[in-house]
Amino acid sequence: MRDAIHALKYGRLHPVARGLGRRLAEAMAGLADEAPAKMLVVPVPLHRLKHRQRGFNQARLLAGEALRFLAKSHPAWRLKLAPGTLMRLRMTESQAGLSTRRRRINVRGAFSVSDATLVAGNDVLLIDDIMTTGATVRAAAQALKRAGAQSVWVATLARARRIYTENQQHAFEDAVDMDSQAGEPAGQRQG
Repeated sequence: MRDAIHALKYGRLHPVARGLGRRLAEAMAGLADEAPAKMLVVPVPLHRLKHRQRGFNQARLLAGEALRFLAKSHPAWRLKLAPGTLMRLRMTESQAGLSTRRRRINVRGAFSVSDATLVAGNDVLLIDDIMTTGATVRAAAQALKRAGAQSVWVATLARARRIYTENQQHAFEDAVDMDSQAGEPAGQRQG
């Protein structure tokens, strides 16, 4: 999984998004019975400079592919992709290698909603590729809630596992686990 995500994100191998999107759709389907029947699907955005540098947003690609699969497997679930809803206001340091506390500080206040009328009173499904500590999705969910979102659900393709050794309190394992493989729901409700 880690290699596939890196191939998409850093190797720009866009065809990988289809298979990863299918995996994300399978994980998201685990939310279908408890999540609202109608939701805005909001990918976690990149800052405009990072987007320009990379040329695409991996969370946006994954969300689009996942929705394509879910339209066939769960046609009653009305999911609307809303990629411009959330904006990253400032460049943030890469979260990799930061402690939990530094991650929270790094993304605090980094997100805003472009038009609160699109969000107000709606249920939102926030999509990202990997969740480690949850700092990024927490900050994004807070911005959506401030804009009036009824609820914010989170689905990620993978979840990184933290390992602790005697000498490394903030080491992260290279491998990531699919939430659905771990037998856990693929998402969680924020507020």
